[in-house]
Amino acid sequence: MGLRSSGPRRPTRLAMLALLAGGAPIAHLALMKAACAEPTRPAVRSSAAARDKITLPRSRPAAVGTQEAETGDDADAPALPEGFRELAGGSGEPQIPGLTIVYLRPLGSRAEVNNWRNIIVHQTEGPAGSAKSMALGQAQNPTKRGVMLWVETDGTVYWATAETAITTHGDGANRNDNKYIDNSKTYRNVIKTNSIGVEFVGNYPDVAKPATRAQKQAWLVLVRFLQERYGIATENVYAHNWIDFKDNRYCEGCELATLARKLAFQPSKRASGQ
Repeated sequence: MGLRSSGPRRPTRLAMLALLAGGAPIAHLALMKAACAEPTRPAVRSSAAARDKITLPRSRPAAVGTQEAETGDDADAPALPEGFRELAGGSGEPQIPGLTIVYLRPLGSRAEVNNWRNIIVHQTEGPAGSAKSMALGQAQNPTKRGVMLWVETDGTVYWATAETAITTHGDGANRNDNKYIDNSKTYRNVIKTNSIGVEFVGNYPDVAKPATRAQKQAWLVLVRFLQERYGIATENVYAHNWIDFKDNRYCEGCELATLARKLAFQPSKRASGQ
């Protein structure tokens, strides 16, 4: 236990004695009593309204491709730019405001692409900074285990394969327990031959670590680009965990797929078979 110091009071009391000895006027005595008094200050409690007015410092930008990339649920759906639908129908390497896409394979004619009917959201359980190397490996061997698009923790999207390539992802839509959604429509139906895979890196070593805010912001533009380009309805955006039995430690892709569905974006045309 610490001892209380009476240091601050002693000089004040000595000063009073000195004034009394010198015949201090009564008015002076009143002032000295006031000086000796220790007023009780009421506890300061900030109201909710006061806290709302406080401007907090902005977080430092996270280094590109590092584990320190900021996470959070405060992703806002950016407004789509004018001419968005036309951009989504183009070929080459279209760039959408609010989205950075690195094309390892340029887009071809939309009339010649595979009949994509679904989008499956994956999380790699790999480290931040790995999206580029994973995409490069996919580009060299398009049909191996992996996906068409890889999203880094800073929101950069790597388009790895041609739109005609069938990458190996998913587990054959083996989930039929209706745990998350009605699997009567997905069981053995939402598979690699009709589904675009989008992989988000960064949830390593903690698999339950959510996507970064930059990833979510990029996703809310990217998913609408994919929907418009391939005519994919909102209800055909799935988390991997919704259609396949997966790791019980976390729900892979569930938050991101839910964000996409909340947008309720509908493409101008539907893919055949929807």
